[in-house]
Formats: sequence, structure tokens, C-alpha cells
Amino acid sequence: MTYCLNPACWQPQNPDDATVCQNCGAPLLLGDRYRPLKVLGQGGFGKTFLAIDEREQDQPFCVIKQSLPRAIGDVSPRKTVELFRQEAERLAELGQHPQISQLLDHFEQDNAQYLVQEFINGPNLATLLAQDGPFTEAHIHRLLNDLLPVLAFIHSHQVIHRDIKPENIVCPAGMSVWERGHARLVLVDFGASKYATGPALARTGTIIGSAGYVAPEQAMGKAEFASDIYSLGVTCIHLLTDLHPFDLYSVSEDAWVWRQYLIEPIGAQLANVLDRMLTKATSQRYRTATAVLQDLNRLPSLSSAANRQSRSTSRSPNSTLPSRSSANPSPAARREASWQEMGSLLGHSGPVTAIAISPDSRLIASGSRDKTIKLWNLITGELLHSFAGRSLLFSAGHSDCIRSLVFSPDGRTLISASDDGTVKRWDLANLKLFSTLPEHGWGISAIAISPDGFLLASGGGDGRIYLWDLETEELIDSLAKHRDQISALIISDDGQQLLSASYDKTVRLWDLESSQLLNSFRGHVARVSDIAVTSDWLTLVSSSWDKTLKIWDLEQGKQLQTLMAHRDPVSCVAISPNDQFLASGSEDSTIRVWPLQQGDRLELPQNQRPLVLRHSWSVNTLCFSPDSRFLVSGSADETIKIWQRS
Repeated sequence: MTYCLNPACWQPQNPDDATVCQNCGAPLLLGDRYRPLKVLGQGGFGKTFLAIDEREQDQPFCVIKQSLPRAIGDVSPRKTVELFRQEAERLAELGQHPQISQLLDHFEQDNAQYLVQEFINGPNLATLLAQDGPFTEAHIHRLLNDLLPVLAFIHSHQVIHRDIKPENIVCPAGMSVWERGHARLVLVDFGASKYATGPALARTGTIIGSAGYVAPEQAMGKAEFASDIYSLGVTCIHLLTDLHPFDLYSVSEDAWVWRQYLIEPIGAQLANVLDRMLTKATSQRYRTATAVLQDLNRLPSLSSAANRQSRSTSRSPNSTLPSRSSANPSPAARREASWQEMGSLLGHSGPVTAIAISPDSRLIASGSRDKTIKLWNLITGELLHSFAGRSLLFSAGHSDCIRSLVFSPDGRTLISASDDGTVKRWDLANLKLFSTLPEHGWGISAIAISPDGFLLASGGGDGRIYLWDLETEELIDSLAKHRDQISALIISDDGQQLLSASYDKTVRLWDLESSQLLNSFRGHVARVSDIAVTSDWLTLVSSSWDKTLKIWDLEQGKQLQTLMAHRDPVSCVAISPNDQFLASGSEDSTIRVWPLQQGDRLELPQNQRPLVLRHSWSVNTLCFSPDSRFLVSGSADETIKIWQRS
């Protein structure tokens, strides 16, 4: 069906191929190219239509927004047209942001004004709320981290949206895609937006917005940047409670009472952030979106908790952590040990796929599907630097997902591997790219460095393991026994042996001096996702998509134990450097931590239940700090969590 744009037409439906309206004779194609199909929405001053662009070969969908010229106060229709053109220029500029629908065209035709914008395919948050019920705390964290940067962007262009609500936030391709980190929320409908120049902010304007979501000052015609923050806060509590804002505000108390209507309790940090976003007085409310992000993602307890731990374990000004040989607590003491979440690091815009910790246990390096590598202070949680993915402005970075990270033994260099087929070396003193190893044609999924820092092993989709001389950056040798992608590599402390895991369901042990295969470990019935080995190089642990962990005698090649560890595929495994804990992460969103029992071979105490730690979505990567005090995890929920032993 083709829909007539003439607002006076009383029978606007027409055949699919019609060019003029059969009822009123008006042209049906806007600008001779955009065919309206149906009405999406209607207000007092115009309509919104779903349309197709007939000039494009695949005839993509788009959205037509129709506005009728009108006199507003002492502004004439001619001045309104001029303002419309200025608005179109602003929207074209804002549409360059990937989370704002792009302005494709604008017209003044038949005494009306038209904006043609990109069609975002997906449900809005109001629809998702009706379908799936209240949002979780993790969803709200994700929502705020998606949208606050968009608000910062539009505010930097002196634009106030003025109509933020669930209906104007779209989830491209649906909830499941967003939850997996494959999409970001999009802010739509800038029809109520206001250009916030100094004089415009001072002048009382039109009262506009959606009832229940409008900030008090906006309801009085004096919208400002903080008004959008207020509306976003109202949106969040509506999504958390599934109640209309009118039901969450107490007139008698003149205050929001949303906390008592939560289906599930949320953390104090997020609740306090929302309360400040909802503060009636603008002087007490967040003034900028960046300030909200800083409070939302800060780790207030991490530094103080680490300091308390440091003070409690120190014996003298020069004391150090006990060595493995002098500090092996009893099995009972290990069972009492717990791991507490110290905070979450947020900053990646895609699933976190790689984690490494510096030899001095001070830095975290994280890699993501967003193609970036980030450096964090392990103790404070501060983001120190971001190595951007390859773009027009940054040519040195990776152009695809980061799969593996490793620090050099001296801590001066970070090495990264990516699906783009490259291995890059980053100088941490100057925070610049040092070099890129020659490509070998396949995405690289695993790397390992020798203790002396001279040898690098890399493996990827072709199943081969490549050995590199890092001084000359020349290929020394390649090992070819695996028949599928390499998933993990470990070089022994003496630099003489290499362990490799593969999607071909095997783990293999190699002699690096002779490049000979020493042993193969078979037993998993699905791909091996990761491996870990004890510090004495006697016990091997492998994780698999078959949902199990297997513990092996590395010398004899025998399987010692099988753990039915998780409900879903196990994606990663790690052993603490002091050999006291085994941790595994899974697509079931959990991390399970077992105490290990010291004997001739490390093993799990009988009937010992693991401690369960949680992310919002699948856990992709795990790493213990070299001092064994911290466990760091990366997840598809785009967060990095820091856990400290207590």
C-alpha cells in the first residue's frame, strides 16, 4: 500500500505502484523517490511514516517525518521554515553518530516540511518491557553506558533532546542481539529537540515532552542539558519496575518512591546514581552525562579494600607476600577462603575477549570485540589508556576482535593477537605501537611468550603453531599436528616445553628445542577451549565445550579427574600462581572457584563444592594476578570484574 501525504486527504490508501493519489490527486512519492507505506505515529503538528527509497536498488526502509508550518508565538511561518532548515542541518550533523538515526534528506513540499531518516530495525524499550517484563540491574547498567555517551555527544553540539523515554530508545535487531553485545541502543525522534544557545536557554520556550518523563524545569519551558539526564533516569526506574512514572512519584512526599517497587533489589551504587539523576533541583542533579558515567563506573571500594588487605598482611615495612613454599594454608583454611567482587570496569563497547595482568600485578590489559585494547590500574580501577582499533584516524590498531594478550616478562611490552591475522607489540612506556609481526593468513587466537622474552608462540585458525624470534621478528619454525583452530598456548618456566589446545578436541605437549611432539591428551568430546598448568609443570587442567574440566597427570599423560563443572560450554580456566585455586568460566555466566589440595599431584578435595561468582552474560576469559591476590574476569556483558581473595 502507498499512503498519501496530503493531510487533507480523507482516503489516503493507494495501490503499491500508484504515483498519484486516487482520491485527491496529490503526488505520492516524496522528492520523486520516497514512497510512504503506512503511518507509524501522529501528533498535533504532523505524522511519521514508514517508507521505502525507490531510487536504491534494494529499496531500503526509511522514516518520513511530516511537519506542517505553523505560527508559534510571534514566529511567522516564514521564520518557521528557516528554523526547519537550521534543524535539518543540526540533525544531519548529529546523524553522523552511530547511535543516532542518520538524516537522509529533507524537503519543503506542498506547504509542509519533511525529514527523511534512517529506519532502525528493532523494537523500542517500551515494547521489550511489555514483552519480557522488568529490566535487570545489568540491563540498566548497559543501557546507561550505551546512552550517556550519546547524550554527551548531542549536548556537545548544543542540542537538548527533550523527549527521552522508552519509546524513543530502539534496540537494533532485538534484545538477544543487544544482550550478547552485538549491538548498541539507538536514540531516535529528535522532533522535540532544542538548539541550546545561550539566549535560547535563558528564554522560556514551548512546553514539550512526554508526561511523566519531563524534568520540572522543562515543564516550565526552561529545558537544559540536565533535563535529558532527568528523563533518562525516569526511563530507567520505569524499566526496572514496569510501573508508569506517575505511579512512582509521591505527591504527598514530593519525591520519587521507586525503590519500594523494585522486583529485585539493585546495588547501592546504581541506586544512588539514579536518585541523583532524578533530583528535582538542577543544582543538585548531575549537570553532564560524563559525570553520570564517572559515578556509575567508578570503583570506590577497590583501592581502600586493597589497602586494608595490604596492611593486614604486612609484618614489617619491607615484608613481602609469603612464597608458595612457606604459605600453604590447610585444606580447612582454603575452604574458608572467599573471593569478593571489588568492582567492575566498564569502557569496552563489545564483549571482553582477552585479559592479561602485568608481572608486577599492577596493570590489567583487556581486549574486546570492539577492536580496542585498554590498560587499567588493577588497584584503583582507573582507565589509563586505550589503544584504538584501526580507523581513518588510527591506522596502527587491530581491525578485528582481540583474541589474546600477554605482557613481556619485564612488563615493558604488551603483545596482542587478533582475528585480523596480526600480532602487535606495544611499547608501554610511550603507549605506542612498537611493531607488527608478519601476517600468516589466518586469524590468531592464542599467543604465549617464553620466560626470557625472546620466543613467541602464536596459533590460529589453520591449526598451526608458529614460533617467532622476538629480537629479529623472524619465523623460526611451525608445528603442525592440530587439525583445527588453536585455542590456547602455554610455555613452561624453563622455556623448553609448549602446551597447546585446539578445537580438534586435543591438548598436545611439545619439545621446543627439537620441535617434536611429546604427547597428546585426548578425552574431551567437544572443542578444548582453554588450558592451565600448575607451577611445577606436573598437573594440567583443560576446559571444553563439552561442559567439563579434565585434570591430567602431565608427566604420564593420564587423566586424573573429570569435573562436570557448568551447565553450558566452559570457555576458560585458570590456576592461581600459588597453586591454591582453580577457576573456570562458562557461557552459563558463572565463574566457579575450587580450592586445590596439595599432594604429589594437585587435586580437588573430595566433595568440595566450588564458590560461584557471576557475570550478567557468558564469561570469556579469566586471569589470576601473579601475586595470586586477585582474579580478573572478562565477559560478553562488556565488563571486567575484579575479585579479591578475602
